[in-house]
Amino acid sequence: MINDHIRMAGAGRQFLPWRTVFLCFIIATTWIPSAGASSLDGAAERYRRYLIDDIGRALAGTRTLRERMEARDLDGAKRAWIEARVGWERSEVFTSGFVPELDQLIDAWPNATYGFHGIEAKLFGANRTDSHAETDALIAHLGDLYTQVQVIPLSPQRLLNGIARLVFEIGGNKADGGESRLSGTSLNDMQSNADGIELAYRIIFSDAVEAAAPQLAAAARAAIDRLKATVRIPTLRNLDSEKLRIESEALVAILRSAAPGIGLETPTLEEITPQ
Repeated sequence: MINDHIRMAGAGRQFLPWRTVFLCFIIATTWIPSAGASSLDGAAERYRRYLIDDIGRALAGTRTLRERMEARDLDGAKRAWIEARVGWERSEVFTSGFVPELDQLIDAWPNATYGFHGIEAKLFGANRTDSHAETDALIAHLGDLYTQVQVIPLSPQRLLNGIARLVFEIGGNKADGGESRLSGTSLNDMQSNADGIELAYRIIFSDAVEAAAPQLAAAARAAIDRLKATVRIPTLRNLDSEKLRIESEALVAILRSAAPGIGLETPTLEEITPQ
């Protein structure tokens, strides 16, 4: 799903020119010797349990959704759908780069007739609780994902790519109204995305960046805090889309500058072939 967002957001989108001071700061800090890859591998493995929890949360919410649909409890079904989305959106730094086929089956957008958004159309758009087949399929796909995440190798490079892509996505088309418009939870999506970005960066990369380039580490922490604050607002109407775009681009630039110092390649905004 993230790659679809990037293609849409990237069309005609130009990065803003950076202030000279910021450019000098970025250039000056990219020469720092790289940290050992083994520490990042261990940190990525520590991140796994958080990822399992979030995907488990999405799966549990979807199972509750199915129960509420069976009981014809419209309000309960809507609440369960929203709850399931939280775990899913927090885990998007992982899903599109590691399990792209499942990502499409679970959360295809904007051309969605299945997955979360296919159910959303009936549940919120038509106030119907008869999406049993679609929900059963979603449960099966999330169950498959939950099984895979227990054992799939977690490459730090691909996780850094995933963070950068999701940061870019938030500042792109999600800033223009988001993907969950029928349910009215696009702002929730962005908030959960930002929480997932902060979690993955803190668990996997923050210590390595701090050791290699303390100034960049401070800049990354500040940029993530600003990104989270920009979407931590009462309603989507209060969103400053231009500010969000600027903050997302600033964070992507910092991540790209930090990568060589921790022994990784500059993160790409496109999908990479699983290794």
